[in-house]
Amino acid sequence: MPGWAWLVPCALVPVVLLNVGVAWLGGTQVSPLSFSFLQTKARALGAYVAHRPACVLDEHPPLEPLIADAERRHGIPPGLLRALIQVESETRVHRISPAGAMGPGQLMPDTAAQMRVDDPFDPAPSVDASGRYLAEQLRRFRDVRLAVAAYNAGPGSVNGHVPHNGETEFYVAKVLAAYEHTRPKAPVLAKRPAASEAPAKAAAAKAPVARKAPAPAVHVKPPVAPRVAAPVKKPVLASARKPAASR
Repeated sequence: MPGWAWLVPCALVPVVLLNVGVAWLGGTQVSPLSFSFLQTKARALGAYVAHRPACVLDEHPPLEPLIADAERRHGIPPGLLRALIQVESETRVHRISPAGAMGPGQLMPDTAAQMRVDDPFDPAPSVDASGRYLAEQLRRFRDVRLAVAAYNAGPGSVNGHVPHNGETEFYVAKVLAAYEHTRPKAPVLAKRPAASEAPAKAAAAKAPVARKAPAPAVHVKPPVAPRVAAPVKKPVLASARKPAASR
C-alpha cells in the first residue's frame, strides 16, 4: 500500500468524529462523511462541550414561560415564536443541526455572536435572542411569511418573496402550520340579531301584553216544569124527573 494512501483515512477520521459527535451529542441526523459546514459544526460542538458541565446538576427551566415572555417583550404575535422554536428544535435545548445551528432557536454561530449570546445552549438568553432576531425581521418585512423566511435563509435572501431553495419554502409552510395550533383561539361570540330585527324585538319586549277580556257570563234559566192542568170535574145534574115511587 503506497504511503499517500494513508492520507485518505487520516483526513477522514476528523470529519467522521466531528459528524458523529454532532449527531450523538446534538440529537440530529448527519452523515458521518458529510463535508458540509465543517467549521460551523466544529464551533457548535465546542460551544456544547463548554456548556454541558453547567447543566449537569441544574436542570434548565421550562421553555414555555421564556417563549411567552420573549413574545411579549419584543412585540411578536402570540404563538409565532413558539411555533418557530417547535419547528427548529422540537423545543430541545441541546440540539445541533447538520449545519451547526445551536439551541432551541437554532442560532448559527455568527448569528449568536451578532445577538451577543455567549452560550446558545442556555435557554433564557438563547430564546430571547431568537425573539429579538425574529422581531427584527417582522419590522423589516412587515409580513409573517417573509419574516419567517428571513429567519431561516437570512434577510439578504428575501427579496419580496419566499426564496425557493429547496428548504426555506418547506420551512415556512411548517412554521405557519404549527402557528395555526399555537396562536390563541379567537373567542366565539354569540350571534347578534340583524339591525332590522333588533328594534322590533325590543319594542315587542317593552309593549304590554294585551289580556283577553273575559267572556260575558251566560245565565241559563233553569227549565220550568210544564204545568199540568187539573182535570175538570163535571157537575152531576139532577134529573128533572123525580124517580118513580116504588109501586
